[in-house]
Amino acid sequence: MAQLKIVTGAGPVGWTVATQLAEAGHRVRVLTRSGSGPEHGLIERVRADASGAQDLTPLLEGADAVFHCIHGSSYSAATWQRELPKAEAAVLDAAGAAGAVVVFPESLYSYSRPESPMLEDGPRDAAGGKRGVRTQMLAARAAHATPTISVVASDFFGPQVLNAHAGERMVPAVLAGKRISVVASTSTPHSFTYISDLAAAMIKAAAMPELWNSVLHAPTGPAVTQAQLAGAFATAAGVAPPKIGAIPAWFVRAAGIFSPGIRELGETLYQFERPFVMDSARSQQLLDLAPTTLTEAALATVQWWRARA
Repeated sequence: MAQLKIVTGAGPVGWTVATQLAEAGHRVRVLTRSGSGPEHGLIERVRADASGAQDLTPLLEGADAVFHCIHGSSYSAATWQRELPKAEAAVLDAAGAAGAVVVFPESLYSYSRPESPMLEDGPRDAAGGKRGVRTQMLAARAAHATPTISVVASDFFGPQVLNAHAGERMVPAVLAGKRISVVASTSTPHSFTYISDLAAAMIKAAAMPELWNSVLHAPTGPAVTQAQLAGAFATAAGVAPPKIGAIPAWFVRAAGIFSPGIRELGETLYQFERPFVMDSARSQQLLDLAPTTLTEAALATVQWWRARA
């Protein structure tokens, strides 16, 4: 019988990981507070609280891998600090009792030299705000006895991705022929990770013990500008390229004085003001995986949005 895989959370990453696992023939148990998740004969959806408030040990019994894909209840440093380390500690403890590896999707927030191409062995000691929380969490994983893998991705796009720069802020407007406003710059190179490639890397890494207790990069194609990405969606959809403009970084920062949500966005504007490039060549070689071409990924993204509409 196939070994059990656990997925916590059914957001874009958890949903995609669970679906790929089931399609590959694995038994999957998805843990969410609502009992939601993809429908598949090999997926068991269970109501459970993976935030650290519940003992997860019985639910993880028999599993050999846990894919921890929950996120904070809001996009703020205070919320992340309050919720995420506690949840990770609970999952690590329960996975350790089960003898399972824990695989985490990770961001580029902790990278302390983002002005240079970011590599797997680059410094990750950024401090303050959301960046500091991610640095703290990576250190906690490294210190825990349970084996872990952190698979880093840049901004997501693809099926299931809604709340993202290349999600509902961009794709529906492209399909509707509307003008698009992006943050900071239309012409600065930025790495975008296709979510299916992140999920595939997480699954492959879990089955390779020689890569445990390391940080990998999800296969990610060449950096593109936000205008180029919007143009790829337009080409895939067979519509005219959208008119696109940038909301100046100074305006976002000024608006953050009055809006906590915009203030949190302002903290990460550096990612769009200057080139923000992630290099995944080493991880691609280790995992024997390559990124999906932008043409193929854009087409799958557009098809998903049209089916959703």
